[in-house]
Amino acid sequence: MNSSGSTMSTVDEKNLNRWMIIGVLSVGMIVAYVSRSAISVPLAMPAFIKTFHLSLTDRGVLNSAFFWTYALLQIPAGFVVDRYGIKFPYFLGFAIWCLASASTALTRSMPELIFVQVLLGVGQSIVVPASYRWIRHHFVERERGLAIALYMTGTKIGPAIGTPLAAFLIARYDWRFMFVLIGLGGMIWLVPWLVLVKNDDRQAEQAAAKKEGGKTIPFARILASPVTLGTIIASFSYMYFVYFCMTWMPAYFMERRHLGLGKMGLFVFFSFGGMAIVATVGGWAADFLIGRGHNPVSVRKCFTIVGFSVACTELIGARATSLDTALLFAVVSLSGLGLATANYWAITQTLMPAAVIGRISGVQNCACSFAGIVAPILTGWLLQKTGNYETPMAALLCVLVAGVLSYLFLVKEEYAPTAGDDDSQAKRRTVTLHLPSTPQATRN
Repeated sequence: MNSSGSTMSTVDEKNLNRWMIIGVLSVGMIVAYVSRSAISVPLAMPAFIKTFHLSLTDRGVLNSAFFWTYALLQIPAGFVVDRYGIKFPYFLGFAIWCLASASTALTRSMPELIFVQVLLGVGQSIVVPASYRWIRHHFVERERGLAIALYMTGTKIGPAIGTPLAAFLIARYDWRFMFVLIGLGGMIWLVPWLVLVKNDDRQAEQAAAKKEGGKTIPFARILASPVTLGTIIASFSYMYFVYFCMTWMPAYFMERRHLGLGKMGLFVFFSFGGMAIVATVGGWAADFLIGRGHNPVSVRKCFTIVGFSVACTELIGARATSLDTALLFAVVSLSGLGLATANYWAITQTLMPAAVIGRISGVQNCACSFAGIVAPILTGWLLQKTGNYETPMAALLCVLVAGVLSYLFLVKEEYAPTAGDDDSQAKRRTVTLHLPSTPQATRN
């Protein structure tokens, strides 16, 4: 009895620890997104713009500079965590980006601002590959949607609180103090990370490899898979919308809808806060359906496509003459995209081998990061050329439709790379996309 009770207690403790670490990962993403989105508030302020002599294009460049290194280093960061684990690489990256964020207060010119944003991207490049590798090796399929949803709430709460927090600190003090507090304050996160997380994902990977038959798949074959191509397109589409909202929504609310600094921060909070809530509910609901025996890939694709479709309603708000209508659809469109948040990442976890999840998460997040480069610059360019926000938002619609099409035609279970494929089978599936093989069993 005592032995049995002790075993149950150990299992419960490990299970609690897993979810606590999900909380830590989520808070880490909050800190990351507060750091990366903080620049968008000063860039909407006339005094800051005048101080640095910034044009609309310059503002777009500064909003995207973070993603130059962040995108470039995603795949190398994936190799690092697949090779060395996640605990200490994440620790180092976190410290770098917090110090970079704080050092923004020392800048005196646009090149210096760009340099700090680039350094911030270097530090944060490790976040996504490390986080998804940990989730892949500690949660089974029927738990993964909720785990990813809770983790991803950090990507919504971060912008939701980051913008109003930055606006409050700037109004109360100034923009330099704001960057110092956000940067150095984030360092507190390192304490629970070091205490709670074990460097055990390599052992979990070995156990997963045994379940998958112990065979390896060349990474080049994984990159050539239609699933990878579809995932890249869809990830770009999803994050193009998110990064438009992160980088240009504050300016849109203030310049196009004539909101004050406080109200602007409030509606950004509602938009990203709503997305966080919907993301959690969408991840849990998908897990529930999968637990009832429904196909994981079909369920998660359905949630993702619906989320993309709701996001398209942003164009209604852009064309509305009524302020209330415009603000309503700004909140609804971003919140609705939350249905896709956990599920479009969980599909990757399901269809890709465990041994390469760090690298493939790096590939996926590289596409997300490329959207972070394109969305701010293209929006600024379109805005400068047309003088209105309707054209940039029409571009959003085209990008979202491309994401839906990728899930309909490319991200399919029968196209997923498996260790049992020979080269000729893989080539036929990669090049012609016809005569699909028998769907593989869902991986845990």
